[in-house]
Amino acid sequence: MTVGDIAAQARAQWVELMGSGGAQDRAPGEAVVADLPAPTGLVAVGGRGQVTVGWDPVEGAIGYAVHRATSSTGPFSVVDHGGGDVLAVPHGPYADTTVEPGREYWYAVAPLATVTAMGPLGVPVKGGAFGAPESVAPLLVEVAADGDDGVLPRPWQFMVGSEHLSHLLSTERTGGREIGSELREALRRTHDALGVATVRAHGILCDDLGVYREVDGEPVHDFTGVDRVYDTVRELGMRPIVELGFMPRDLAVDPEKTVFAYRGIISPPKDWNRWADLVRALVTHLVDRYGLDEVRDNWAFEVWNEANLSVFWSGTPADYWWLYEVTAQAVKDVDPGLRVGGPATAAVGWVDEQLLVDAPVDFLSTHIYGSPPLDLRGLANRRGRPDLPLWWTEWGVTATHGDEINDTVFAATFLLRGMRSAAGRIESLAPWVASDHFEELGRPTRFLHGGFGLLTVGNLAKPKFWALSLAQRLGDTALPAAVSGDGANGLVESWTGRGGDGTVGVLVWNGTLDHSRRDGDPALDRSVRVRVTGLADRAHELRVWRVDADHGNVAGRWREMGGGDWPTDEQWAVLAADDRLDPAATGTVEPVDGVVEVPLDLSNPSIALVELVPR
Repeated sequence: MTVGDIAAQARAQWVELMGSGGAQDRAPGEAVVADLPAPTGLVAVGGRGQVTVGWDPVEGAIGYAVHRATSSTGPFSVVDHGGGDVLAVPHGPYADTTVEPGREYWYAVAPLATVTAMGPLGVPVKGGAFGAPESVAPLLVEVAADGDDGVLPRPWQFMVGSEHLSHLLSTERTGGREIGSELREALRRTHDALGVATVRAHGILCDDLGVYREVDGEPVHDFTGVDRVYDTVRELGMRPIVELGFMPRDLAVDPEKTVFAYRGIISPPKDWNRWADLVRALVTHLVDRYGLDEVRDNWAFEVWNEANLSVFWSGTPADYWWLYEVTAQAVKDVDPGLRVGGPATAAVGWVDEQLLVDAPVDFLSTHIYGSPPLDLRGLANRRGRPDLPLWWTEWGVTATHGDEINDTVFAATFLLRGMRSAAGRIESLAPWVASDHFEELGRPTRFLHGGFGLLTVGNLAKPKFWALSLAQRLGDTALPAAVSGDGANGLVESWTGRGGDGTVGVLVWNGTLDHSRRDGDPALDRSVRVRVTGLADRAHELRVWRVDADHGNVAGRWREMGGGDWPTDEQWAVLAADDRLDPAATGTVEPVDGVVEVPLDLSNPSIALVELVPR
């Protein structure tokens, strides 16, 4: 079998995995060959319980599909790490932990121009995992405390998702907890502790807020409910990213087409002019109420949600693009400086089409679950928009609500991997969502139910919240760092920063994208030596913070307490008292020739933050 045959086979499998992706110029399942070269420099380095695959980047690629076979001639299949969305990564290295130790594998990598256009596979290389700990390279994280890699990017600070914002006003209860007050507190905590500036949610035009009705056949607009919602958001210190949807019942061509338990209407409008008038009136009202400079500088308008899925849009793709053009123009009619964008699609769909639309596009937005965000900069460059802001307005470890993986330490390491990957190349990577007070598929029926939230019902931090809180502790100056050894930069990664007071932070985690390892695997546990150079010749306070099975793990704590559907009042009190993350170890260290070394044992999955504070 030739390399060309292998590539054709791999491309056919990719199209089968991804479907047509909503493209309108070809039949579903038709293969599209991307005009990109095959990656070069492919290596596959075997380690204990994993193979780390690396390659040279391909200019213009938005991501890469890692393929594997048991012989050099195939058949090659995409490595399925269980993310369930787009089985691609934005760059290498990629740690394949789905392997069997002692078995021989061959790897090849293909670039993606879009999620439905794959380039050729590179020349396959051999690699395999093994088991003996003495046969792997020890892990070392080397950090230059006196270096300067510029301002530390924090892609989580721009945006977080939320259940529809009318939920902020609810006085009803879930698990004995008042919904509205707890959702407000969840957003406040996300803002205060993590620095998140904006919130995005569905349903601002739904009928529960009463924005539109028709009386004697004439439109009536009422933004009183919207005012209550957005006034509340502003009181929490945040601004909204206004997702324009869903369709008011009296304006829908088919009001029986709905989604979610709250029956958001997914129909196109029956009258496009009345839709445009509604959008224009809403935006005008917001500008009048909050000020043009405020809305222009700090808000933005996103057109609909995931219209490439029939569950969210009952019209055709052409209907959506007309919706986008009409909506974007209505926003710009109020003021040309107001920001509008989209397509807010699922699984990175329609992003190329968005850049071809005959309407303003001030930011490109899309969603992905189960993988780090892909690199859309090359796509924007190809369309002459090199400076276009790239917003991932939904992202998470899984798109499945109710999957217990959402409550795990695995999800926390996944979150750090994505944020670290996004840093410096993406303006926004928004976790979906802040709180488990969420009712798309019905309200929670038990305390830990696999909800999307960073915080539980009761506003207790999950491991992924603590992961971001540790990243938030890093100073504003990024530091040069290098990771070497078994699984470096694919399994074990680092993020480093220095604060204004000279505090050096070294955030290290051990994680994989492989959902089958959500509960860990002893073969993936690692010992890591953190070596910090360039320190001042003075004593430093050492603090080590951890998120693992025993630290910052509310699900583990709940199991220790016996579990069940909902905590009792006494259990809520105990859980609330435990809702903090203290240093797991402290001490004093004296640099020797400016060097301090700190050994860490990192189970998989786990996180550690080493802080060195000058005294």
